[in-house]
Amino acid sequence: MASAATEYISVGGNRHPGAADWDVKTGVLAYGADNNVALWEPLESSQRGVYSLLVGHTDKVSVVRFYTCPSSGTRLIITGSVDQTIRLWQQDPEDTRNYKHLSTLTGHTGSLNAIAVADGTDIIASGAADGTVRIWRVNAQDESKSELLDTITMTPRFFPLTLSLRALESTKDSPLVLAVAGTTTKVHIYAAEGSTEKPSFQRRAILSGHEAWVRSLSFTQDKENNPEDVLLASASQDKYIRLWRLRRGEASIATPIDDADPLLGGMEPTLSNKAHEFEANGSKYSITFEALLFGNEDWIYTTAWNPDPSRSQLLSASADNTVTIWEQDPASGVWMSAERMGEISVQKGSTTATGSAGGFWIGLWSPDGKQVVSLGRTGSWRVWRHDAEADIWAQHFGISGHVRSVNGVQWEPSGGYLLSTSADQTSRLHAQWLRDEKRSWHEFARPQIHGYDLNCIDTLGPLQFVSGADEKLLRVFNEPKQTAELLERLTGFKQTAKEDLPDSAEIPVLGLSNKAQGDEAPVDEDGEEGSAPAPVTPPPLEDHLSRYTLWPEHEKLYGHGYEISAVAVSHDRRIIATACKATSLDHAVIRLYDTSDWHEIKPSLTAHSLTIYDLSFSDDDKYLLSVGRDRQWAVFARSDQDQTLFTNLTSNPKGHSRMILGAAWAPITSDYIFATAGRDKTVKIWQKTEDTFTCKTTITLTSAVSAIAFLPSIYHNSFVLAAGEDSGAVSIHRIAVDGLEAQPVVNIDKTIAPSRAITQLSWRPVSSAEANSKTQFELAVASEDTSARIYSISNILS
Repeated sequence: MASAATEYISVGGNRHPGAADWDVKTGVLAYGADNNVALWEPLESSQRGVYSLLVGHTDKVSVVRFYTCPSSGTRLIITGSVDQTIRLWQQDPEDTRNYKHLSTLTGHTGSLNAIAVADGTDIIASGAADGTVRIWRVNAQDESKSELLDTITMTPRFFPLTLSLRALESTKDSPLVLAVAGTTTKVHIYAAEGSTEKPSFQRRAILSGHEAWVRSLSFTQDKENNPEDVLLASASQDKYIRLWRLRRGEASIATPIDDADPLLGGMEPTLSNKAHEFEANGSKYSITFEALLFGNEDWIYTTAWNPDPSRSQLLSASADNTVTIWEQDPASGVWMSAERMGEISVQKGSTTATGSAGGFWIGLWSPDGKQVVSLGRTGSWRVWRHDAEADIWAQHFGISGHVRSVNGVQWEPSGGYLLSTSADQTSRLHAQWLRDEKRSWHEFARPQIHGYDLNCIDTLGPLQFVSGADEKLLRVFNEPKQTAELLERLTGFKQTAKEDLPDSAEIPVLGLSNKAQGDEAPVDEDGEEGSAPAPVTPPPLEDHLSRYTLWPEHEKLYGHGYEISAVAVSHDRRIIATACKATSLDHAVIRLYDTSDWHEIKPSLTAHSLTIYDLSFSDDDKYLLSVGRDRQWAVFARSDQDQTLFTNLTSNPKGHSRMILGAAWAPITSDYIFATAGRDKTVKIWQKTEDTFTCKTTITLTSAVSAIAFLPSIYHNSFVLAAGEDSGAVSIHRIAVDGLEAQPVVNIDKTIAPSRAITQLSWRPVSSAEANSKTQFELAVASEDTSARIYSISNILS
């Protein structure tokens, strides 16, 4: 039976401080990745990265929390989204690393910003942009019993951005305390009155002191000093973290603040040791200000307490590019920063593109408290591990991925590596890391960090590629020597003529073009050389990717008047064909460029009246196929005498009943065959008859077909065609070479398929000689759900 398995998922994290959680029980880290939830095991020895995406939300996932249901012990992931719903995902009892959708909680009328869970209780709290906090009871055994218990409207009105919930004491019937903060400078404390069956949350205190919005709240037990007390950390856009002590009984009189203390210069108004007292279930409690933690230079997004019961440490992630570990000095009791990790010096020559640095949005502890991870602006996760012997935090490689729609994927001509490009303004290179018995896919280079959204990409051989962007021109890049050596060392992909390659590249300040660096690399103000540091043995770290793996720009191709919509390179790499967005005949042209001198070949090819969506060269480059929004396809023939001359051979103004989005030639050079894919939910197979092409087969699918690709070799007297749809569905079809009858081979299961439209498909190249002996093929898939994936398709014949 034919089957499809996920080999690789590359997907970046959502830039929302609540959109990730690391499970203390199983070691799984779940994070929001567009409208999906990505699952990753950072401590796993195989280091394979994201192994699954949970599909269900219809908009960006903004909150992720792990939770154990006290009645059944079932492990859940609770997620909130911009789509105004909360979803519960239940751990699969047969495969504890995976989760299945259990139920959906509805009621909020705004985007979810925060969810708080309290261990040992079946109560959770959610805060949203509708200005309310809702209290829910969760039941994993009977999903119909999950219910809304209470709705708290924020007064005076503000949007809750962060919540923290816990029991006030460790006893079974202890009242719950809920801290709420957001688009206000105050922290609101609520306590639950009444029975645990029907708790009623009443506001009991308002903590003031912050001077800007509060972004993060975290409760913990005071493990080191008074285990009966609870500490609350609040972090704000005013660059400070405040610690508050919550204890049972009346407040002890705090010592007055010494106004003359030089350490507090200019901060007196913000420091207050006023005690806030309240009652809950007949017991008295008090909250007092404990400490002010300062040292960050920008907004603080998240705080997290170390789960290790023996250590009282607080982790904070800030927009100033640092992750800080705070702990109490044993002698003086003063809280200070014990460790700062990240990019202490601001990246030199960075651009405003998404691919450049820009702060940390999330910081999380590992279950054992010996490792921390942080999510940066580029959607990449950095990992730091504590080396106990040297007592230092050393950075290890994490995972990375695009953070906006992936618009193109293309294999290097021999299949050595995969290129992807995206609306997040980066192009990335992925390859398979081979070591010992293990294999895993990783990002090895970020050749292009741009200032415009990138729309399409194609390779010009192993050492060059071309990409098209919204800036109306195309850029050609050369591989630097470092990338070639890195790929050879870690992936076994050898390339010739390495001596002629440039060393490295950089983006000049306020520039968009990657300049090749000469023999003398510029020196940073820190005294660091601008070229690459010492060779890396594992795949590159995020710092390395964003600074040292750019490819020098070789050429710019001008001519189009609007955003580039399609690019294709001929198999002999002599011709680049491109098209741009168009609403008139003047712009709906195909421009050809000669790669020998990079000049445009005049005149442009005309046939269409609206945007051309896809271009494809036949296997022997004799024909160029174009399809577009005007519902027609056109075929241009190449002259035998002048290899740069193409003429319009034939076109079909009614190729499909709706716009045509995909085009691909079958790997055959006798009776030429191509396929077109349309918004009319069909794929049509056309065969050459004399001077035109006739439709021989129509494959009907369930939604608009947005991308198609033929396996580059005939396989057991059949063509193998992959089709991707607007819904994210991907299917594989066999088409007999004789007769062209089509039969479906496998539909990629919905649980492992992308959740949004497929933008491009690309089979890993395989030669005709080895095709028939293979049982497994790799298919790269680009999707609007921000993922680039590789599937292994097995047993196509069965």
